[in-house]
Formats: sequence, C-alpha cells, structure tokens
Amino acid sequence: MAVGYFYDMPIGRMFICEDGTGINEVTLIKNENEDYYTKNYVIQETELLKKAATQLREYFEGKRKEFNICLNPKGTPFQKKVWDALLKIPYGETRSYKDIAIAVGNPNACRAVGMANHKNPIMCIIPCHRVIGSDGSLTGYGGGIEIKEKLLTLEKIHYGKEENL
Repeated sequence: MAVGYFYDMPIGRMFICEDGTGINEVTLIKNENEDYYTKNYVIQETELLKKAATQLREYFEGKRKEFNICLNPKGTPFQKKVWDALLKIPYGETRSYKDIAIAVGNPNACRAVGMANHKNPIMCIIPCHRVIGSDGSLTGYGGGIEIKEKLLTLEKIHYGKEENL
C-alpha cells in the first residue's frame, strides 16, 4: 500500500503520496473525499513526502521555480510522454495543447494531450496548469480554473526574479 500525508498549502489541503520510488500523487482534496485517502493509503509522513511538501511551500512562496524531487507517476506510456513534455515548460511560461501535441510527436493529438493533462496525478510539480487553449484561454484544470489562474498569476508575479531557486 502506498504511503501519503496531508499538508495544508496556500491553495488548500493537499495529499502527497509516494511509493518508495518517488512521488506519485499530489492532489487537492476536499473534506468529503478525505476518507478515501485514509482508507486506501498508509497515512504516514516520510522524508520524501516532507521534501515534496517543503518544495511545494517554496513554490507557493515564489522562492522555487523548479522542483528537485524524484517522481514516479502512474499512467500509460502516452500520458507519461505528455507529462515529461509538461516538465519542460519553463516557470512563468505557458504552452497550448497543440504545442504539447507537437512536442510529443503527434500534432493531431490535442484532445489526447488534454486528457493526459486531466489525468496528471502530480499537480503543480508536473505543471499541467501551464497548458492553455491556443487562443490563450484558461481551459479545464483538475483543481478548478480558479486554482489554475492562481498558479499562473503566482508564476507571473515571480517570473524572472533571480532570488528564486
């Protein structure tokens, strides 16, 4: 059984999970689904979970632009390819679904890229919030459009400041 722990962050309560190899889940939770996690995971803080939580706090404080933590997201080979492409989007920048489809070698896979984004199990660290519509619109986000907007605004405010990690 995977190990996870709850952390209060500026955007809400988050659950971070690891499997002994790397972080495989970072998600916003609501009170009504907290029981799911307590029933399906060992609730225990590990050094890796503490490190992930610390880096997320630094990110929310505008002190961290890149994460330095081992990840092990669960997904299909295509999803993993998309998530790897997302990791290459620089802090403070955005890309369209089409840009990501091209980056993964399938320019016609915009919808599949959108679905892979939706299935991203490691929010913030794998920055699916940096993917927007080709017209610049903020499209779907698992944490909600308001959270996506907050994350993009946070990055815009701190973009380019040299004191960031």
